[in-house]
Amino acid sequence: QVQLVESGGELVQAGGSLRLSCAASGNIFYIRTANWYRQAPGKQRELVASRSSNGNTNYADSVKGRFTISRDNAKNTVYLQMDSLTPDDTGVYYCNADVVLSTGTEMRDNWGQGTQVTVSS
Repeated sequence: QVQLVESGGELVQAGGSLRLSCAASGNIFYIRTANWYRQAPGKQRELVASRSSNGNTNYADSVKGRFTISRDNAKNTVYLQMDSLTPDDTGVYYCNADVVLSTGTEMRDNWGQGTQVTVSS
């Protein structure tokens, strides 16, 4: 069974930085694609950053130039570096990934439980 566990969310002041981590476990060979979503109170979940299997990255317009998604294959971990945070970045951040198991089986659309990011003004 694939598990994704996010960490790194906390209360931070506007202008500050955080790095979120998403650790994959469960006989993982590698993380093929990864996405970070966020859900602000009263709003729909939105995609903020994605990393494709060939390493291409895409970002929501609201976070371009401030957020960076990256992957460490050796640790089966995906990161989201968040800089110049604003109160609008407040929300629960979720990791979503397609992974390949050591058996060669691809497990798609795995989700973590989320980590809370709160940015105070």
